[in-house]
Amino acid sequence: MSSLASPVFVGVDYHARSVQVCVLNREGQILANRACGNDWQAVVAIVRNKCGPQTPVQAAIESCCGASDLADELIGRASWSVDLAHPGYVARIKQSPDKTDYSDARLLADLERVGYLPRVWLAPEEVRELRRLVRYRQTLTKERKNLKLQIGAALRESRQRPPESVHPWTKAWAGWLTKEAVLSPNTQLIIRQRLKRLADLAEEIRASERLLAEQTNNDPLVQKLLKLPGIGLVTAATIRAEIGRFDRFRSGKQLARFCGLSPRNASSGQRQADAGLIKAGNPQLRMVLVEAAHRLIRYDPRWGQLAGRLRGRGKPVSMTVAAVANRWMRWLYHQLQPQQLTTP
Repeated sequence: MSSLASPVFVGVDYHARSVQVCVLNREGQILANRACGNDWQAVVAIVRNKCGPQTPVQAAIESCCGASDLADELIGRASWSVDLAHPGYVARIKQSPDKTDYSDARLLADLERVGYLPRVWLAPEEVRELRRLVRYRQTLTKERKNLKLQIGAALRESRQRPPESVHPWTKAWAGWLTKEAVLSPNTQLIIRQRLKRLADLAEEIRASERLLAEQTNNDPLVQKLLKLPGIGLVTAATIRAEIGRFDRFRSGKQLARFCGLSPRNASSGQRQADAGLIKAGNPQLRMVLVEAAHRLIRYDPRWGQLAGRLRGRGKPVSMTVAAVANRWMRWLYHQLQPQQLTTP
């Protein structure tokens, strides 16, 4: 049998400076299992030294920071077939408390060989770049939120409250804070520095949003989303960055579950119950979609009517909003499915 008919299966245990490479044949025999530098050429050299340059390769790399770039290089430059593996599910399959690079690489290769590898999507480079920018903006907004909480805590500690007619974080509130609030010298210094950082953060967030607008200006999915009621640039860019392609899901229900918007079944025996939303998916993506659901209820009659029916049945507000976000994502899956044929 020719080498073209007998592929080898490679497991790559990824680390920042080195990788462990395990090569198995079709029967599961170990042809090589050793470490090399974190470089696609070094990985390819281990396989070619054992199997020859024409042998088809099916490789698996555990998904982690930097693994996608190595996978892209192996696909584009070495013409390998490469899958990313879900690290959590791989750990469950291992069924052993022991962990070594040798055994981890062998497990990945074996799972690829038998077809049981828990695969995750390898996003294209442009989607990964957008994801970096979206997540950078999220870190800025999280820092802004923490600073506001710290300023509020300092005011409570000093027992200072603005007049009832003054709303927090308005110009009137800022005037009260700088001119009327009675604060100790140290508290004044701390609040002044935090207000300065808030102003800097506001400019950094605006700059990141300008970049988001530039980088998604020609993206058909983002432009389609922006035409929907209640959907702005940040929501559209987050959906594009974190979901990428809608057609990689088998159904709208699977997509909603990926977004962490599905109720978790907690039934046992005769007891049938839900236990809130599933603890899965990117929490920032879920947060953005829940915020979008609030706007959809307010601005889109279709979703406002759904929310009204749910509230009429006694559902709490949080459950109603999550249900609208779930239904909207399932609806969006069918609306955007043809659109994905023209997006990377």
